[in-house]
Amino acid sequence: MGFRFQRRITLAPGIRLNLSKRGLGLSVGPRGASLSVGPSGVHGHAGIPGTGLAYRQKLKTRNRRVSGSSGGAGRSSPAATLDALLTQGKTLPVQLEVGPQGGIRYFHGDGTPMSEGEVRVLRRHARQSLREQLERHCQRLNEDLYRLGRLHEETPHPDMNGYTTRDFEEPPPQPPQPQQPAWWHLLWPPAKRRLEEENRRRQAAFDEAYRAWEWCKAEHDAAEFARHQRESDGVRHDPDAMEQTLRERLEEIDWPRETAIDFDLGSDVSTIAVDIDLPGVDEMPDRYWTMPAKQVKLTSRKLSDTRQSELYRDHVHGIAFRVLGAVFARLPAVQEARISGYRQITDPATGGERDQYLFSVKVARKQWDRIHFDQLEQVDPVAAMEAFTLRRDMTKTGIFRDIEPFKLV
Repeated sequence: MGFRFQRRITLAPGIRLNLSKRGLGLSVGPRGASLSVGPSGVHGHAGIPGTGLAYRQKLKTRNRRVSGSSGGAGRSSPAATLDALLTQGKTLPVQLEVGPQGGIRYFHGDGTPMSEGEVRVLRRHARQSLREQLERHCQRLNEDLYRLGRLHEETPHPDMNGYTTRDFEEPPPQPPQPQQPAWWHLLWPPAKRRLEEENRRRQAAFDEAYRAWEWCKAEHDAAEFARHQRESDGVRHDPDAMEQTLRERLEEIDWPRETAIDFDLGSDVSTIAVDIDLPGVDEMPDRYWTMPAKQVKLTSRKLSDTRQSELYRDHVHGIAFRVLGAVFARLPAVQEARISGYRQITDPATGGERDQYLFSVKVARKQWDRIHFDQLEQVDPVAAMEAFTLRRDMTKTGIFRDIEPFKLV
């Protein structure tokens, strides 16, 4: 049987362990409004969340003399103004940026960096809220780290084939309520005509919006029906339907890292070959996180080299397990899957990059069906791969050496 390997998909990660990415929001105020304190005074920011509409207006503050203020008499420092506002019960949203080593940078809701004085004021007024937010963030970081080695636990049962159609979730537009004429409209015909014209305009806008909604709903329902037909019948005999179904299913998985996959079916569609472009060991996180008692900060601790290698070992085997699960659950015609995983390394002989295959495994559907999919938390993906026909040269701690993958010819 022949394999072409002409179908490649790149699967985007659903979770990114990017500690430098700003976005840890602390709600110390109403959503959509904030205060920005700067040398030019206090500015209010307000907007409609999700619309991009906002306005900015300078706010008047009572002149005060603040000891140590660089602005001199009659002007308050940003920190003093912020202190006064928070003391009065005013609120504001804050953005926190967590650096790679756990350091925290503070920003106003509009992205303006806070001064050191403002940070001290904020910590004094909202220490507990800050700690609670950082504690939750610390837990999320460590959960993401843990999930890298437990990807296989989300694998579906092989009998979970077929597709359940999804309803169109966008609600229809609401019809306008006609404005009723008042008694004085009878005495002023031009005003009555303007009212009637406005009612007609609003009705016409609604009619257009409703037609657009009906069109979107019809397209959604047609796509869902076609997918249901494809996954109920086409996957049993049609190679194109099988390839599209597997691609869609793989793209729906919440991948922790970007993963590229090549796959193709054998000539009789009972066998599939998959090549997985695995992440490198240097892409694995090398730290876990803790929250020091009574401090507003995170502390990172380096994972040992052995723990990093074990995490990488579990992750790459979990990827293979997860892909096998998608194949056998979504493609009932497939009776054997050949999965090979490789990564790019630097060749010391040439200085260029080359593919290094880490494992290659052949799995029959009958073998796959023996796994207890209701107890996946008890399954070790490394041991699971060893129960199949496996080529792999790996130490106990997860150091891989080159192997020759199964020939896909």
